[in-house]
Amino acid sequence: MADEPQKKPHLSALVGHTNGLTKPASLAAATRAGGGGGGGGGGGGATASSKKLVIKNFRERPKLPDNYTQDTWQKLHEAVGAIQSSISIKYNLEELYQAVENLCSYKVSATLYKQLRQVCEDHVKAQILQFREYPFLVHRNDSLDSLLFLKKINKCWQDHCRQMIMIRSIFLFLDRTYVLQNSMLPSIWDMGLELFRNHVISDKQVQNKTIDGILLLIERERNGEAVDRSLLRSLLSMLSDLQQVYKESFEQRFLEETNCLYAAEGQRLMQEREVPEYLHHVNKRLEEEGDRVITYLDHSTQKPLIACVEKQLLGEHLSVISDLDNLLDENRISDLTQTYQLFSRVKGGQQILLQHWSEYIKNFGTTIVVNPEKDKDMVQELLDFKDKVDHIIEVCFQKNEKFINLMKESFETFINKRPNKPAELIAKYVDSKLRAGNKEATDEELERILDKIMIIFRFIHGKDVFEAFYKKDLAKRLLVGKSASVDAEKSMLSKLKHECGAAFTSKLEGMFKDMELSKDVMVQFKQYMQNQSDPGNIDLTVNILTMGYWPTYTPMEVHLNSEMIKLQEVFKTFYLGKHSGRKLQWQTTLGHAVLKAEFKEGKKEFQVSLFQTLVLLMFNEGDEFSFEEIKMATGVEDSELRRTLQSLACGKARVLIKNPKGKDVEDGDKFIFNGDFKHKLFRIKINQIQMKETVEEQVSTTERVFQDRQYQIDAAIVRIMKMRKTLGHNLLVSELYNQLKFPVKPGDLKKRIESLIDRDYMERDKDNPNQYHYVA
Repeated sequence: MADEPQKKPHLSALVGHTNGLTKPASLAAATRAGGGGGGGGGGGGATASSKKLVIKNFRERPKLPDNYTQDTWQKLHEAVGAIQSSISIKYNLEELYQAVENLCSYKVSATLYKQLRQVCEDHVKAQILQFREYPFLVHRNDSLDSLLFLKKINKCWQDHCRQMIMIRSIFLFLDRTYVLQNSMLPSIWDMGLELFRNHVISDKQVQNKTIDGILLLIERERNGEAVDRSLLRSLLSMLSDLQQVYKESFEQRFLEETNCLYAAEGQRLMQEREVPEYLHHVNKRLEEEGDRVITYLDHSTQKPLIACVEKQLLGEHLSVISDLDNLLDENRISDLTQTYQLFSRVKGGQQILLQHWSEYIKNFGTTIVVNPEKDKDMVQELLDFKDKVDHIIEVCFQKNEKFINLMKESFETFINKRPNKPAELIAKYVDSKLRAGNKEATDEELERILDKIMIIFRFIHGKDVFEAFYKKDLAKRLLVGKSASVDAEKSMLSKLKHECGAAFTSKLEGMFKDMELSKDVMVQFKQYMQNQSDPGNIDLTVNILTMGYWPTYTPMEVHLNSEMIKLQEVFKTFYLGKHSGRKLQWQTTLGHAVLKAEFKEGKKEFQVSLFQTLVLLMFNEGDEFSFEEIKMATGVEDSELRRTLQSLACGKARVLIKNPKGKDVEDGDKFIFNGDFKHKLFRIKINQIQMKETVEEQVSTTERVFQDRQYQIDAAIVRIMKMRKTLGHNLLVSELYNQLKFPVKPGDLKKRIESLIDRDYMERDKDNPNQYHYVA
C-alpha cells in the first residue's frame, strides 16, 4: 500500500493532467475512453493499428468535505499522542496512512510537517524534566547512582527511537514525497534525532552525567569488573547516531583518560615485571581494547585508541628491546614472536629491533670465529647458529626482508673478522663430509648439509683460501679413493661453479677429468702388459695428473726396489710411446699399495702408503732393523720416516715392534717384525699418517694462496695501467678494489706497485709522485 501512492504522480503526468486526485480508476477510465469508438475496439492487431488513441483529461477533483483537514489532523495528533504515551491507537494504521496521503495530495504537506515536528518537539522537551529532577551533585565514583542514571537515559532513548519508527510508518507518504523533494528539511527520523540531541543530550548536565557514567563503566571493566556491555553499546550507539556528540564530547575525553591510565600503568608494570611478562600484559591490553571497539565503541575510535595504547605501553618503553639478547640466547620463540609483533606496531620500534638483532648476531658470531680453541667445532657451530637465526626469522619475524638482509650483512661482518681461517675450516669440513666412511648422512641429508655450507661460504671474502684447501683435500680423496660419492663430489663442484663462476672451478673440474682419462690409460696399459714376456708380480696402477690442475707437491726421491723401478720404466716407455713430448714426474708421496703378509695366525693384507710399503718390504730380508738402517735403505726423508714408523709400530695395528717402547720414534730405536700379529679383519688399513695435513702443509697452502694473490694483484695493476696509460694512485687503488675478489690492504697494494716500478712495468711521474705511467 505504501508503494502505490508514489507511482501515482508519475502516472498522472503520463496522461497529461497535473490537477485532480490521481487514482487508478481515473487512469483506467482515461485509457478506456481513448480505446473507444467503433464496434470492433477489442479486435485483432489490424483493426487496432488503424485507430487513434485519444487520451482525455481527468474529471475535476472532488472537493474535500468541510473541516476535513482539521478533523484528519486531530485524528493523526491523537495517534501520535497514543504512541508517545505507549497506549493503544484507536484508529486503523492503514486508515491513518491513507489520511496522510490524502492530506499530502491536497497540498497541505508543509503544514502537516510543521504540526508533526511541533508535537514531537513538545514531547521531547517534556522528557528533560525527569532528568532535571534527578540529583546531579553526586560524585562520579558513586557507581550505583551513575548506573541508574545511565539506564534511565538509555530507556528514554530507546522509547524515543521506538516512537519515531512508529510515527514515521504512519507519515511515510509525507516522508517520501514532500520531505524528499525538499533537501533543506530533515527526514522524520533525522528530525527525531535532532530534537533529542537539541533538547536532551545537549543539556550540559545530562551530557556530562551520561559521559561520566559511560567512562566509569569502561574504567571498571578495564579493572577487571563485569559490566553491562549491552547498556554501553546502546548508549554509545546513541551518541554516534547524534552526529558530533560522540566525537566532540565522548571520544576526546575517553582518549584522554585512556592515555593517562596506560601511561601510569606502563611506568608501574615496567618496574614490577620481567620483559616477557610485561609484553604479554601489553598484548592482552591491546586485545581487550580491540574487543571494546568491536563490542560497543564506534569503529572510528579504533585507530586513535590502539595508537594511544601502543604509544604509552610500547613507544614510551623501547628500552625493553635491550632484553632481546636474553630471549635470543634462550631461543624463546613465543616471546620473540610477541616482541616483534608488538614493537613493529610502534614508530621506531622495528628499527631498534633491527639494531639489536644485528649486534646480537655479530657479537655471538664473533665468539665462534675469533677463538682458536673453538676451531675444531667452528663450522658446525656456524651452521647451527645459522639454522637458529633462520628459524627465528621464519617463525618470529614473519620472513621480514629487513631482518633477512641485516642477518646476511652481520654474518659477513663477523665471519671476516678473522681472515682466511674460516675459509680453511669450511673446506676441511666439506672434506670430512665427502670422505669415504662418513656414515652420518644419507645422500639427501648430505645434499642439504652441502647447501647449508654454501650459504656460510657466500659470506667469506677470501674464497681463494677455500679453493686452495678444498683442492688439496679433493686431490687426496680422488688419489687415495677416499671419496664417499662421485655424485656428491660433482654436486659440490656444481654449487661452487654456480656461486663463483667457471674460472673458480676450472682446475677442480680438470682434476676429475684427469681421473677419468687415467682410467682409460690403465685399460690400455693392462693390455700392453699382457703382451710383455715378463709381466712381473706387481699390478701397477698409475694416475696421470696435469701439473696445472693439482696442488703443488714437493718431489721426494726414495729408494724403490728393483721390480718397482722396472715397472716404472715399462709404464714410461708405454706412455711416452703414445704421447711424445711429455714429461713424467713420479710423486712418491701420493703412492699407496696393498701388501700380502703371512703371520703365525695366517695371511693378511695391508692397505698402506708407499713409504710404509718400502719399510715393510725390508723385513723380507731380515727380522730387525734400526732407525738409521731403515732410513738409509728407503731414502725416506727424516720426519716423514718417523711418522711412517710410528704408524706401523705405535698405532692400533702394530705390524712392527719398537724397542724401546714409546710413542715417539728416536734415533737408535730398533724395529722387529711382529710375527705374532693378530687382527680380526683380513684386509687392514694402516693409518696413512703422511696423508694427514701437517702444520707445515697448512702453512705451505696458506703461503701459496698469498703468492697467488701477489700474482693476481700484479696482473690487475698491469692490466689497468695498460688500458689507462696514466693514472693517479688513489684511482688505481680504487680500480684494484673493484677488480680483486679477495680482501687486500692498501699497504699490500702499495708494495706491489713499488715492485712493478722496480721491474720497469710502470714509472712515477717526475713532477707528481702520486701519478703513474705505464711503460710499454
